[in-house]
Amino acid sequence: AASKLEVSMPAVVEVESGGTARMECNFYIPENGSYTYIDWFYIDRNNLVRLCHITGSEVLEENTDYKGRLLVGEDKALSISRVTVQDARTFVCQVGAGSHGVGENRTELHIYKVPEAPEIVANPGGISVQSSDIPQIAQCVSRNSFPPPNITWHRNGEQLQPEEKLVKIPYTLTRESSGLYTVSSTLFTHVTREDRNSLYHCTVHYWLRGQRRDVESQRVNVTIFYPAQHVKLQVMPSSVLVKEGDNVKLVCEADGNPAPVFSFYKRELEDSWQDLTSLADTNSGVLNLHNVNKSSSGLYRCQTLDLDDMRQLEKDVELVVNYIEGVHVKMEPSSPLQEGDSVRLSCDAHSPVALHYQWRDEKGRKVAEGNQLFLSNLTFETSSNFSCKVIAPSVPGLEQSKQVAVAVQGKPRIVAISSPLYVRQDEVVNLTCKAIAFPRPSVHWNVNGTAHEYVENQHIASNLTVRVNHDLLRAGAMCRVSNALGVSEKHIQLLDQKTPESKGVIIVAIIVCILVVAVLGSVIYFLHKKGKIPCGRAGKQDITKPEARKDKIVVEVKSDKLSEEAGLLQGANGEKRPAADQ
Repeated sequence: AASKLEVSMPAVVEVESGGTARMECNFYIPENGSYTYIDWFYIDRNNLVRLCHITGSEVLEENTDYKGRLLVGEDKALSISRVTVQDARTFVCQVGAGSHGVGENRTELHIYKVPEAPEIVANPGGISVQSSDIPQIAQCVSRNSFPPPNITWHRNGEQLQPEEKLVKIPYTLTRESSGLYTVSSTLFTHVTREDRNSLYHCTVHYWLRGQRRDVESQRVNVTIFYPAQHVKLQVMPSSVLVKEGDNVKLVCEADGNPAPVFSFYKRELEDSWQDLTSLADTNSGVLNLHNVNKSSSGLYRCQTLDLDDMRQLEKDVELVVNYIEGVHVKMEPSSPLQEGDSVRLSCDAHSPVALHYQWRDEKGRKVAEGNQLFLSNLTFETSSNFSCKVIAPSVPGLEQSKQVAVAVQGKPRIVAISSPLYVRQDEVVNLTCKAIAFPRPSVHWNVNGTAHEYVENQHIASNLTVRVNHDLLRAGAMCRVSNALGVSEKHIQLLDQKTPESKGVIIVAIIVCILVVAVLGSVIYFLHKKGKIPCGRAGKQDITKPEARKDKIVVEVKSDKLSEEAGLLQGANGEKRPAADQ
């Protein structure tokens, strides 16, 4: 057991700024003695400044800066509320125990404040790889911490260390009025074109309860300026072949930043170059060619100029515009065609790519494949406009068409008339005559009226409006169609249509006849039911026999039907008779 007064306290107490610090004072007095007093002090410039004096249960608080923030517990521990960074000092607990003397010990009070997340700001102007001075990459600031933290820099996750003429990391430390610290660190380092995608960040390091803690900033990218090393020129869209009528873009790209100035040229004869820069967007490097044709084909050049080092780069591309030209249709024979003739149509065209031929009629329907179309046994109906469609299968959308008229000549042929036509006296009717011919025929009528003509392809139709009279009913009408190659005519027969009254008389007569037949049938059936009319072959009367029993009807009845027919046969007086009498 200890033979003297001993006082024990924790060496260090850590409290966050704004919290409450509690410092214990444990002591041992030999022979179970008791203390006489306990004093709490803090050290200020090597001087003890008493905070409070404790005797028994009485606590006397001194008039210091801590007045109002002190609290002494039952275990004599001292608590200080609302601590600030100024409270980071040494506190002393002194115990007096009479004859056992005086003992004391001390505790270091550490105040900490976790730093805020660091703020990072990248260089907003961009950095050139050709800069002779070490350029500033970014600045990092950590605010409101205690004690002051440390800041490190990282590129793509790898820590950067200061290196003479390559990497500089100066920093500034500022103590605010609150006693907290603000730390600012700036990164200076050379860059290359590979750093255009690099990410930079800073990390704030601080200690808390004996452990190292870290807080990282956001990642930032810095704009890097570097000259172009390569240039690329391509035709867009690049996935399809170019054909006449297309809109084409020549896109020039360089791997420099910022993009250089672009110029465009097209090679002419004898290796001379036509300047097309005025037609291009020199900032984006795009030359637009609208509605290209055969003459647009050729060698194009893109030239770049870097304004920093005046270095020039260039790239060429060949533009091939696919086309179809000279579509021609030949007809054999070329002389006028008559009905029954045959004709051969041949189609030809020129193109740098393979061609495919189709024949279509005037309604757009495909009638044949290949560059020849053979038509035999021609008629007026065959006359039509045929088109030769020339297609380049390897170039989607590239096609041309040429139309040819196949006209069959001949004298008119009447294909339809309104005959016979049922009419009534004094009725106004339309007489129709339709014919086909080429050259176009004329239509004439042998009767007077109002005529209207309609023409469709090789057909001509004439409608004649007339009033029916006796002569027209008797003679009819004649349609005469003629052209330079001949004449055709047909007769239209007109028939007198009965009046509704005469039709009514016929219908009534038919109905009367039907009624008379129905009445006669009913009478015959009635007499048969009364037995006045014999039936069957065996029921015929013998006219040579006596007339004694003329009221009797002799009927031959088969035995298997006796029971069925017995009830149907009666005498003249309507009474039933036995089967034997029958």
